[in-house]
Amino acid sequence: MRSAPYLARMRWLIPFLTCCLPLPALAHPHVFIDTGLEFIVDEAGQLTHIRVTWAYDEFFSLLQLEDMKLDQDGDGALTKREEATLTGFDAEWIEGYNGDLVVTAGGAPVALSGPLEPQATAENGRIITSHLRAVEGGAVSAAALSAKPFDETYYTAYEVNRPVTVIGPASCVMERIDPDIDGQLAQMQAFLLTLDAEYDLEENDIPLVGESFATEILISCPNT
Repeated sequence: MRSAPYLARMRWLIPFLTCCLPLPALAHPHVFIDTGLEFIVDEAGQLTHIRVTWAYDEFFSLLQLEDMKLDQDGDGALTKREEATLTGFDAEWIEGYNGDLVVTAGGAPVALSGPLEPQATAENGRIITSHLRAVEGGAVSAAALSAKPFDETYYTAYEVNRPVTVIGPASCVMERIDPDIDGQLAQMQAFLLTLDAEYDLEENDIPLVGESFATEILISCPNT
């Protein structure tokens, strides 16, 4: 579950955005996803795959399950047949979608495949899915990796509070850099206060704020 400070900040953010500006003016989260990452590194210190886990919030899960007519007994769990029906519902990506995951190696973008081996289940009424993504064009050095899960429009809020692991050499080192939520909210508030009622949403670019609230995972796996 999300931390109390995080939820408190989000409870403040959503009413502020919806009250101070027309809804399209600046995105605020509609879907909350607890995220886990598994970096798969070969013995040569090369990143080959990343497995991504998404645990959807209770409200979104309820709507999705009802829409697909699953969990009809309301016990918050799924049968094997229901899991098979649910699997892949979030793995049909449009062309160009990055899966809300930005990965770099030594500062250079890493191209990842679309979702492979999708799986889905439900636990206590929450949908939990996973998918595997392969590094395209061959493995890349994991000597200096960065991974950030985020939706740049901030329609979906990702919090990295499920396991983050490295499958590979024991020499790999991992570091987590959490966003300065208070600082980012203050900057957003300052920006909103500069706008007036005549602000033209069609003619002005609204800043994409999703990355500002993203957790960054740094991986260092020395080449062997």
